[in-house]
Amino acid sequence: MKVVVSRSGGIAGLRVTWDVQVDEQPDAAGWMRFLEELPWDEAVDSAPMPDRYVYRIRCAPHEVVLAEPQVHGAWKDLIDRVRAASER
Repeated sequence: MKVVVSRSGGIAGLRVTWDVQVDEQPDAAGWMRFLEELPWDEAVDSAPMPDRYVYRIRCAPHEVVLAEPQVHGAWKDLIDRVRAASER
């Protein structure tokens, strides 16, 4: 299973993408539990705001688009985990 996080927008309007192959992680079972507990169905897509980031998170069959102010709690944890794993 692959998780892809794309961040776009901001002042420069650049896109950055991080991804992680969950099956290849040393704690794959922990990743799976974490992904299953995310509130995928509760996430409300939001319109972009000037000079703010927009995050697109994909983990088949789920996909959400979150404006920067919506990124907190479990969503922030997910973004941080994917980014850290991708940069290793």
